Amino acid sequence: MDIGLFGGTFNPIHNGHIGIARHTQKELNLNKIILFPSAAPPHKTSCNLAPARDRLEMIQDSIKGLDGFEASDIELKRKGPSFTIDTIRQFQNLCPDRFFLMMGSDAFFDISTWKNKDQLFKVVPIVVMTRTATKNEAASPPSLSSFIDENISKGYTRIDKRFVHDQMQDIIICNVPRIDISSTMVRDRIKKGLSVKALVPEAACNIMMQRKFYQ
Repeated sequence: MDIGLFGGTFNPIHNGHIGIARHTQKELNLNKIILFPSAAPPHKTSCNLAPARDRLEMIQDSIKGLDGFEASDIELKRKGPSFTIDTIRQFQNLCPDRFFLMMGSDAFFDISTWKNKDQLFKVVPIVVMTRTATKNEAASPPSLSSFIDENISKGYTRIDKRFVHDQMQDIIICNVPRIDISSTMVRDRIKKGLSVKALVPEAACNIMMQRKFYQ
């Protein structure tokens, strides 16, 4: 079984997250997408971070009815910062399925700051979800090849939408629809008393309003 792992703070989950995940599932023919919120994200310290269990609940309620989607509390059960390399190894120890780590291009370009970055590229293929602006644009940002060469390994070779290496896992480019929604936008609108019903799944919106998150 091929499984996409999609982690993040999801503070909160929004329609952009779900839209690009569904698109990636279809494009790469993934059997399942597992979304997992970070309990203690090491790169994001924010006093406006909703409790991890509530962020998980918003994900669970938002993906009900979506075929092949599930949520995991894997990072909530571990103590300390939520390092991705630890999560990947834990998933791989749990079952023999083939996993793919999904991330947006912004996160990918920040990956050189991650714990055990070099090990990460040895243990799991990485799917970089790049947003498409126009039909005439390249399948990936012009700087992606040079970033990989300078920050990850000079041994990667581009073949169509994949960067392949003889000793490391593939880096896969997946163009996703441009959905101009961010969690920051959602939180800012809530703080200003504006509606977010068009930006966030109804189930998550109800939880945020009931528990007065981000106000």
